[in-house]
Amino acid sequence: MPGDIDRETERSASVDSGELSQPTSPLSAEIPTPDAVCDAANPTGIVVWHRKHLRVEDQLAVSRAVADGDVFCPLFVFDPTFYADNGLACDARIRLFEEAVASLDRLYAAAPPSSTHVAATDSAALLADTLDSSPPTTEAVSDHPETLQRPDPDAPGLTLGYGDPVDILSRFVDRGWHIITMATPTSRYGQRRDERVRDVCGDAVTFVSGDGLVRDEEWPRSNWQTQVTEWLAADQHTPGWDDHDTVRVSIRTGVTPAAVDRHFDVCPTKTQVPVGTHRAAMTTLREFTDRVRSYPSNISAPQDARDGTSGLSPYLNFGLLSVRQAHQYVADNAPSCRGADMFESRLVWNLHYNQKLVDWPGWTEQAVNPVFEGRNEAFHDPELVTAWKRGQTGFPMVDASMRCLKETGWLNFRMRAMCASFFTHVLHQPWWIGADWYHHHLIDSDVGINYTQWQSQAGLIGKPSQRVYNPRKQVRDQDPDGDWITRWVPELADLPSEFLDQPEKAPLAVQRECGVHVGETYPRPVVDFEARREQFWSRYEAQRPEAARELRRPAIAKRASFSGGYSAARAIADKHGTVEADAPDGTQASLGDLADTDTATAETEGAAATPPQTNTAEPVDPTATDPRESSTQTTIPTGAGRNAGEPSPDDRAAVSGQRRDSEEDAERDEGGDVRSTGQTRFGDFE
Repeated sequence: MPGDIDRETERSASVDSGELSQPTSPLSAEIPTPDAVCDAANPTGIVVWHRKHLRVEDQLAVSRAVADGDVFCPLFVFDPTFYADNGLACDARIRLFEEAVASLDRLYAAAPPSSTHVAATDSAALLADTLDSSPPTTEAVSDHPETLQRPDPDAPGLTLGYGDPVDILSRFVDRGWHIITMATPTSRYGQRRDERVRDVCGDAVTFVSGDGLVRDEEWPRSNWQTQVTEWLAADQHTPGWDDHDTVRVSIRTGVTPAAVDRHFDVCPTKTQVPVGTHRAAMTTLREFTDRVRSYPSNISAPQDARDGTSGLSPYLNFGLLSVRQAHQYVADNAPSCRGADMFESRLVWNLHYNQKLVDWPGWTEQAVNPVFEGRNEAFHDPELVTAWKRGQTGFPMVDASMRCLKETGWLNFRMRAMCASFFTHVLHQPWWIGADWYHHHLIDSDVGINYTQWQSQAGLIGKPSQRVYNPRKQVRDQDPDGDWITRWVPELADLPSEFLDQPEKAPLAVQRECGVHVGETYPRPVVDFEARREQFWSRYEAQRPEAARELRRPAIAKRASFSGGYSAARAIADKHGTVEADAPDGTQASLGDLADTDTATAETEGAAATPPQTNTAEPVDPTATDPRESSTQTTIPTGAGRNAGEPSPDDRAAVSGQRRDSEEDAERDEGGDVRSTGQTRFGDFE
C-alpha cells in the first residue's frame, strides 16, 4: 500500500535498500533547478513530499513551503513495494488511496498561485512501457473511475513520481531543492525508510510535526492532554497563496493514479466502499454533523452503526481531513449535545492511540510487555484461524461480523473488539495474525489505532483489568431480533430469533421445521466457550503480577505510553506487581540499558533522572483495554472531549483505587464479559 499507510506494518518487509527492478521517474535530468523556473536571485526551491497527509489545508509542510520558498513543488511518489502481493492492504483500500492522490492532484491544479509545467519526456516514455500505459489523457484511462482522472491534463498539479522515494528525493536534492514533509506515526519499517531519507538527503530534508502529537520529548505524556487541547483549539495551518509570490512547479512524468492502478491490476471487490475524494470527505463531515444528536444511540448495534457512525475514519486515516478540521467543524456547527461530545472525544482518542505508535514503533511486531511475548503461539491452530476468518466458528455474532468485514471492509467498534477478544481469549490464537487480518481488510485501518488497540484488547500491556466479550450476550444485547445475523449468516435466516445466540441449543424439531441443521448447514461451535474462557483467566492471572512489575521499568513504561505517563505505570507496578523482584527504590535503569536493539529513539534515550510526574487529566478511555491482541482493528473509543479531567483508565486502578461495584460485578460476570477480580471498574466500550 502506498505511502506510510499500510505496507509499513508488514513484519516480513525486507525492502530496506530501496532497490527496485522497475524504472523510476522523474529522472535527475528532468528535474529543473529552482533558478531555471524562477526569476528571483538564488531562489529557494522546496519540495513538499506528501505521504499520508493528503491535503492542502491544515497541512504544515505545505504552509511552510509556500511561506519560505520561492519555488514550490508538491510531490507524491508511488512506491511499487507497497503493491506487493503480501502487502497488508486490500484492493478497495488501495483504490481509495489512489482516489485520494488523484483528488489532491485536482486540488493543486485548481490552486491560485502562478504555476508551470516541466515536461519529463524521457521517463514518461520509459514508464509508458513499464506501466503499459500512455501519457496521461482522459482517453487512456477511460476504463477507470472518474475519481482517478484529471479533467484537465494540461493544468499543473501534483508531481507524481514512481519508484523508490529515497532515490527520487535525492535527485531533487542533487538539483538544488530542499525537502519538507510531515512527520507521521509509523512502525519500524517506516522509520527505517525515513532514516534512509535523512542519511541520503542530510540537512536538505525537514520533517515537521503539525498533527498534534508530541515528539522529541523524553516523556511525551507529561502534560499531554493540555498540549493536545491547545492544538485542537489553535488556528489551522493555511497555505497563504495570496500572501506569497511563490511559483509552483509540476513535472509531467507520465505517472497517473489510473496507470499505476491498471499496472498492478487493482480490482476492488468489496461493497459499500466510500469514495476517496476531498469533496466526499467534506460531504460526509457535514451530513454527520447534521445528525450528530442520534450518534450515541447508533454506535453499538452493528445494524444501526453502519449509517449511525460518522464514516469519517478513512478520510482521517489518509489525511484528506485533519483531526483538527473535523473537531473544529463539529464544535462550530453541531448543536450542543451528548453526540457532539462523544464524537469530539473519539477524535482525542485518535490522537491518543497514534501517540502510542510515535512513542514506540514496535506495536506492530511484539508485545508491549515482555511477559506476554509469544503468547498463544504454542496454541496456534490454522483450522481455528481459518474458521474465524471465514465466519464459520459456530458463534453467529462472530461469524456475521467476520463476513461483513471481508465483504465490506467495515465493522463497528464493538464488533471489532468482540471478534478480537474471541480470537485471542477464546480461540487462544496469536494476536498478530488477527491484527494483520483486520489491517488487510479494513478500509479505514489506521496503523496506530489498529495495532495498539489489538495489543490492549489482547491484554499484552500489563494493566490490571481485562475484558472477555461473550458473543452470545452480544447477540441478546445488540441484535435481539436477529436482523444483523440473518443479513450476514443467511443459513440461519429461518431460525427463530430466540435461538440465534446458541443455534446448537435449538431443539431438533425446531431445526427440522426451519431447515437449519446445526453441524451440517451451519457449524457447531468450534470450541467450548466457557472452558476456553476459564483457561484464559487461569493463564492471565498467573502472569498478571509479573507483567505489572515490568511496568516499573522505564523502557517498558514508555512503550506502554499510558496517558498518565510514567507515574501511572509505576503506580500499577507498585499496587499489582511482586515487590521482591522489583528494582530497589530510588534507582532507575537507563532506557538504553532496557531497550531492544532495533527499537526507535523513544526507547534508547537515557533516563538518569526520575521521570516527571505527569498530568493525569487525560482523556478517559472507556475501553478498559487497549485492543492490540489478535486480529482486529478497533475503532476509536469514547470518553474525553468536554468530559476530560478524570484519571485515565491507564492509571485509575492504581492511582485512584476505585473498586467495581459488587452488584455490577455479578451482573457483568453473568454475561461473561468481565472477570470479577476486584479491579477497577473501567467503562464500557461504548
